[in-house]
Amino acid sequence: MHDIAAHWDAAADSFDEEADHGLRDPRVRAAWADRLAAWLPEGRLDVVDLGCGTGSLSLLLAERGHRVVGVDLAPRMVARARAKLAGTDAIVLVGDAARPPVGERRFDVVLARHLLWTIPDPEAALTRWAALLRPGGRLVLVEGRWSTPGENSEGSRRDAGSEAGMPWDGGVRAGDLVTAVRLTVADLADVRIDVLADPALWGKEIGDERYAVVAVTAPVLDDPEKLTGVAL
Repeated sequence: MHDIAAHWDAAADSFDEEADHGLRDPRVRAAWADRLAAWLPEGRLDVVDLGCGTGSLSLLLAERGHRVVGVDLAPRMVARARAKLAGTDAIVLVGDAARPPVGERRFDVVLARHLLWTIPDPEAALTRWAALLRPGGRLVLVEGRWSTPGENSEGSRRDAGSEAGMPWDGGVRAGDLVTAVRLTVADLADVRIDVLADPALWGKEIGDERYAVVAVTAPVLDDPEKLTGVAL
């Protein structure tokens, strides 16, 4: 974990130079703001942004009035996020996003963007994240699958990622992530895939797979039969 934190600390100074990291381009910023609004329910929400990096998405959420907790393993990333979020009521914590240091606090939304590939046991992390949700809460996973040296010519994973301790090194395909969500999220009421091919989100054309999986847990109902017919 120390090596992983050191890697992202070293990237902190240049991290926001990527269009989708810093959201400095108004068009890119607006595209992400629109997507977040589409993924989240109405009202002021408690949101935890896991692997928040320099806090760009956390800032968009805070500007919408949501109560935000950011978590990142890299202290220098956290320092930049805290500076970016100064003047809001957001909190940014140094900690392992796979095991968020939030105590007994529960959230309406758990958000993670391009994080699962860095985690040695992503399924276990998904289980922990789902446990942070209130009934009716949403797990929003912005992920993708891109080419890496650990991939063979057919696009299948070799053992390199697993041997390195990150089985989803290089990302995870949408169908595989949906399968994992169905296995790990208790009381799942709905799950959908939102394809993120719009160049406005990335500041450039992309050729790999990028998407969001939005999983919704069941609300507390007096009559459980009211959930009958919810499509999975």
